[in-house]
Amino acid sequence: MAIAFILIHLLLQSNLALSQNNGNVTVGTSLSADEKGARWLSPSGDFAFGFFQQQDQDSFLLSIWYDKIPEKTIVWYANGDDLSPRGSKLNLTSDRGLVLISPQGEEKLISDPIIGSVAFGSMKDTGNFVLENTNSESLWESFNQSTDTILPGQTFVRGSTLSSRRTEANFSRGRFQLNLLRNGKLELSTINIPSTYKNVEPYYSNGTGDNSASSIYQMVFNQSAFIFLRRNDGQEVVLSQGELGQTTSFYHRATLSFDGVFTHFRHPKNGNGGWSAIWSIPENICLHIPMAKGSGICGFNRICRLTNDKRPDCQCPRPFSLVDPNDEYRGCIPEFLQSCNENEQDSKDEYYFNNLTNIDWPTSDYEQLQPYEEDDCTSSCLNDCMCAVAIFRNNTCYKKKLPLSNGRIDSSLNGKALIKMRKSNYVPIDNNSSGNGKKSQSTLVILISVFLGSSVFVNFVLIGVIFLGFLLIYQNKLGRNGKGEDVLHRNLRCFTYKELENATNGFKEELGRGSFGIVYKGSINQAGTTNLVAVKKLDRFIQEGDTEFRTEVNVIGQTHHKNLVRLLGFCAEGSNRLLVYEFMKNGTLSQFLFGDLKLTWIQRTQIAVGIAKGLVYLHEECSTQIIHCDIKPQNILLDDFYSPRISDFGLAKLLRIDQSDSEAIDDLKRLERFLMVAIWCIQEDPHLRPNMKKVVLMLEGIVEVLVPPCPSPYSTLGKN
Repeated sequence: MAIAFILIHLLLQSNLALSQNNGNVTVGTSLSADEKGARWLSPSGDFAFGFFQQQDQDSFLLSIWYDKIPEKTIVWYANGDDLSPRGSKLNLTSDRGLVLISPQGEEKLISDPIIGSVAFGSMKDTGNFVLENTNSESLWESFNQSTDTILPGQTFVRGSTLSSRRTEANFSRGRFQLNLLRNGKLELSTINIPSTYKNVEPYYSNGTGDNSASSIYQMVFNQSAFIFLRRNDGQEVVLSQGELGQTTSFYHRATLSFDGVFTHFRHPKNGNGGWSAIWSIPENICLHIPMAKGSGICGFNRICRLTNDKRPDCQCPRPFSLVDPNDEYRGCIPEFLQSCNENEQDSKDEYYFNNLTNIDWPTSDYEQLQPYEEDDCTSSCLNDCMCAVAIFRNNTCYKKKLPLSNGRIDSSLNGKALIKMRKSNYVPIDNNSSGNGKKSQSTLVILISVFLGSSVFVNFVLIGVIFLGFLLIYQNKLGRNGKGEDVLHRNLRCFTYKELENATNGFKEELGRGSFGIVYKGSINQAGTTNLVAVKKLDRFIQEGDTEFRTEVNVIGQTHHKNLVRLLGFCAEGSNRLLVYEFMKNGTLSQFLFGDLKLTWIQRTQIAVGIAKGLVYLHEECSTQIIHCDIKPQNILLDDFYSPRISDFGLAKLLRIDQSDSEAIDDLKRLERFLMVAIWCIQEDPHLRPNMKKVVLMLEGIVEVLVPPCPSPYSTLGKN
């Protein structure tokens, strides 16, 4: 019996292999949604059709994907709004085609209604799954039911639509559509989620929009991976060039990404490297949204910045935060609102401005003032409770109210965004404060009435309870006051080592290494919101119960400047010393100075000025002067808008005197000599620079080092 079972099992496997040898799947075959990863493969094995398991391990997406590459990129899917639970099945039937059956037995038709009888299904090497009759005639194709992607060999005809996903990992219907309209117009449009309403104004359009000879009737993605538009007069307009001849070296796809950019990608078939963009529309999606109404590409109160691969990077400016971290395109909300009620104690002194350059929300103006100076603009916004942001440009003040829409970064603006912020955690007095006072008085009257109307015994009990209550309140107040004087407890969060170990997933993802320790990426929960953080694990603090560490962290906690990285918390548990900082998405300045990514001239000048302002604050303006002692590109971080943030500015103070460089201080003469040699080596006139042999002699003190000359007053003028 056991041998018979094994033989039957082997025969079934053999039959299955034979049925799929040419990519064909016979009627009656089924797939199950489970972790075993059953799938129908194309003859070459390039494509697979089946249930793709999602990250939560219990949901499956019926889809087609590239199976040979590590990314397993999905190119077609069904029921993105309603994922299949574990135990679901897909049956290939003769009369209805592909039928999805839930674990409860509910049936859903995946393919369009079939005219005729299905003999088999075929997973083609083009990525097209086809239902065919006995004569190998097509009854239904996945190519004719496109989702967000088209592939080489596919033709996009009039009336066809691509819909983006909601997010990279959420396959629900998204906010963007690509349409080849019946009038011959190729358009990219936004959708007002959750409705299916398409906004009238497209953010990209190509075509005449009529039935003339120049009108488009097809977008073709041919086998050589060329994407071109075919017109009524037979002319072809090439949009993207693929490979000459057949696509033998790369896999290709054209996808309407969740962020609204239609992009032609390619991936080397040998598996070395990932997907790279070779063409996309629109050229700059951040600037291509023409709508006077709507949130724009990124959602309300957000800012769109174009990345190097021409994709939008959406951010919430300070002091805004995401409405829903799980769906960032719902937009951002302000962390405070200025009151318009004069009875409340709101004051313009409670606000200041976060200044950002070349940022605008062009469709949110409600007042335009000119001619105005910047001080006039800030004053007008401060005194206007409706004003959330003021844009100052060309002696004009544009006042904007919430919600802000179509936010973008545009280097051609040559202006400044002044975003209103509250200086502290100031909470306005409630409108009902007088009512609360009356309520308190009423409560007191009730207590007195009860006291006078009760027996002697009850009165003594009440007196005891009241006395005990006042004593506890007084002691609690004393405790709060004692701690309240310490900025360490008011402004910073004290973490346990275990909390930070969990937050960094066991200190798994390293962001960088410095003189004082290693920095790890982590995430913490603050007020119900998960935020990314950078956790620095200090390795030069070995003395247990280091009181100086707490004292100096307290000093750092009092610093507040837009060009300093903000310290969020600390850990001083046993011998462990860790600092928790806000996370800077754009990394260090060094990667832009020494890497492939380059900054614009304007960005570089703004970074230089920002660093200088941060140092001025540390040296002269904060309550306790701090000397950084380690300024270098690796310690300059860039925020979402490439504004510089000085990091590690307090770590020099945190080092005890026996940990600092207890030798450079004692050898100031050598330090001075080394600095002068360095200045000689960077003289503008090459003839003044010493050769390396002389440099060595000067460094060793064998040759006297003269004071280097000052730069020529003309050296910085009139030179390109």
